[in-house]
Amino acid sequence: MRTRIKELRARHGLTQEELAGKAKVRRETIVFLEQGKYIPSLKLAHDVARILKSKIEDVFIFE
Repeated sequence: MRTRIKELRARHGLTQEELAGKAKVRRETIVFLEQGKYIPSLKLAHDVARILKSKIEDVFIFE
């Protein structure tokens, strides 16, 4: 799985810590998501996409 979290997060001026706080997860979770090492639950994927003002399929690329 690939993600555009890092790119979209930067576009919105958010740090990993800030995104994690808004999504109510630990910063390490955001790190693993950005690296494609963690497949999020549907709720987390929805929350991250909403925070980044994007669609889930625009944030997470499942190959």
